[in-house]
Amino acid sequence: MSDRGSMLAQPLRRPSAVRILAHLGLFALGAVVAVAGALMQSAWFPGGLLLALLGAAGTFLGGARATGGRSGAVAGAAGWMISVVLLTASRPEGDFLFAAGSGSYLFLLGGMGVAVICATLALGRQPGAPSVRLGK
Repeated sequence: MSDRGSMLAQPLRRPSAVRILAHLGLFALGAVVAVAGALMQSAWFPGGLLLALLGAAGTFLGGARATGGRSGAVAGAAGWMISVVLLTASRPEGDFLFAAGSGSYLFLLGGMGVAVICATLALGRQPGAPSVRLGK
């Protein structure tokens, strides 16, 4: 049995500069995917919506795999959600990017659902030593 204790009882490690840059890059990538998805879902309605949601899912899951934890999915999802919320606001001139249609609502709600699913399904931090496995 390991004397290190539970993963929750461990002190927090200071993130490296590479990890911080990776998360910032994933945040920016999530924002770019949101803008591209917003334009795509309205251009080709059924196929564009599916393509936009698949692109978001790929960004979130790819971020989780690249960083080795859920924080990569959360960073991409945060950039996606902030970007989408900013795109839904109308400007004083009356311009807007999202029309009040079913495709826009499906993109907003579907993207949020995909973000939650991808952040939940992503692998969490796993202990590295083989002695912490049961039966060893």
